[in-house]
Amino acid sequence: MKKEVVLVINPGSTSTKLAIYSREGSVFETNVKHDASELAKFDLVTEQLDLRWEVISECLKENLPGSVKVVGVVGRGGPLRPLEEGTYRVSPTMLEELRTCRHANHVSNLGAIIADRFSEQFGVPAFIVDPVTVDNLIPEARISGHPLIERTSLCHALNIRSTAAALAEQLGRPLTELNLVVAHLGGGISVCALKKGRLSDLNNALLAAGPFTPNRAGTLPIGPLVKLCFSGKYDEKELLNILSKESGLKAYLGTADVEEVLRRIEAGDERARLVFGAMVYQIAKEIGAMAAAMKGQVDGIILTGGMTHSGKLTDWITEYVAFLGPVHVFPGERELQALAEGAFRVLDGKEEAKEY
Repeated sequence: MKKEVVLVINPGSTSTKLAIYSREGSVFETNVKHDASELAKFDLVTEQLDLRWEVISECLKENLPGSVKVVGVVGRGGPLRPLEEGTYRVSPTMLEELRTCRHANHVSNLGAIIADRFSEQFGVPAFIVDPVTVDNLIPEARISGHPLIERTSLCHALNIRSTAAALAEQLGRPLTELNLVVAHLGGGISVCALKKGRLSDLNNALLAAGPFTPNRAGTLPIGPLVKLCFSGKYDEKELLNILSKESGLKAYLGTADVEEVLRRIEAGDERARLVFGAMVYQIAKEIGAMAAAMKGQVDGIILTGGMTHSGKLTDWITEYVAFLGPVHVFPGERELQALAEGAFRVLDGKEEAKEY
């Protein structure tokens, strides 16, 4: 009998992670690269579909073992309306909102769309798991300071919940008993208060609040930002591009490559040390804020995401926050595994798929 597997799709800004998972773990994983200059020609990320599909489908054709049977496809969940955590069936309504980028023009919109195309090819169901708009914010966390603007939930929910579940298993305690601060540190930075397994408060990882990142601006002073908006130097599209792609380390140091910045620091570059130290400082302050949101009742702090492969970075953050609770590092991200596990829970009848 052939081994049952699910296909896993996780689109990134210039690449798409493609994986084949069985119930026992990874069968095949790769990061398919795309031509960044070609991708940049499209205003909406979903217009990249055919270009990405051509490369991804060819890669799968070459690497899908004959010894396996595809029983499901799962993609990274993109920006949708606020919803509960869990595994969702890909639906026509979901696809329409993602194709039109109704909620945000973000590459994760493509996860469900590509999964749906593969599901048609193989005649199997398509899912998403813990999309970026998982929303359990407490009422107080939604108040911004003016009723014209409401704080919303947008974060790396999939990896945050996956690493938290892994830590709970290590500790031998149910996740629903733990209060954790989880910081996902990558191209975007999400820092959240995970209270009894629910995302009760967080910074919005795209363009709303929090630390600056390798290429995003994070929280900015309101007065100077308003003046910049009305300076006449930039239109809306240009300014959004600057704040989401050309800020942070890239704006100050000319690169968003953390390893390159760390090499500069080792070589004695004081400017690099100052700017990188400021990013670490802002991350630590955000962790402290989320600890305060749980009244200091913190069972642990998790550092995860691509940047946490750097021991210097995690050690530097730990110096600031260790007094709040034990710090646990989960380098990289567990998103492919988490997506596969979510799909199998539904396929095996352990969890009921939610409808969007």
